[in-house]
Amino acid sequence: MGDASQPSRGLQVVAECRAAEPLARRSPRRHVGAARPVAEAVAADLGFRPGVDEVFAEVLPAAKDDRVAELQRRGLVVAMVGDGVNDAPALARADVGIAIGAGTDVAIESAGVVLASSDPRGVGAVVRLSRASYRKMRQNLAWAAGYNVVALPLAAGVLAWAGVALSPALAAVLMSASTIVVALNAQLLRRVRLDPAPD
Repeated sequence: MGDASQPSRGLQVVAECRAAEPLARRSPRRHVGAARPVAEAVAADLGFRPGVDEVFAEVLPAAKDDRVAELQRRGLVVAMVGDGVNDAPALARADVGIAIGAGTDVAIESAGVVLASSDPRGVGAVVRLSRASYRKMRQNLAWAAGYNVVALPLAAGVLAWAGVALSPALAAVLMSASTIVVALNAQLLRRVRLDPAPD
């Protein structure tokens, strides 16, 4: 995550991703750096704990894929950010491969997510949008399930003996209203802040 021209951006990304981890599922964090002193300095700046959090440094291009596989064998979900040809195998293997938009074609083809710019802070936007989308999916699923648990039996006439019944026309209108509520709720994703914080 180091960027010689803008060193603070990589720190911002790692700090934001660490802060976004749910505490109940927190596991040791990792940072891959080019040189061990640089990686250890970044880890110290971010509050990594020696002996608890792992720091991978001086990883040769061929070994990146092996590191990702090793983490996955331990049952961890791995996100890999890269931009070069040597990152492509690890990007393809990772659970979430994120290519920097200004990267090589092979890296972009190997990743599941491609940032539109070369700003690594876009990774934070990907995390925020993914979490917000997941929350919306759960909300919409809960709404649709709850609606159907109530409306379908009424439409089927389960309470007709008590004088409560829905006409087919009203049931169709309510079904359309349910779809509109789900669509409007999804539109709230537009409120998610995707712009990176200023340097």
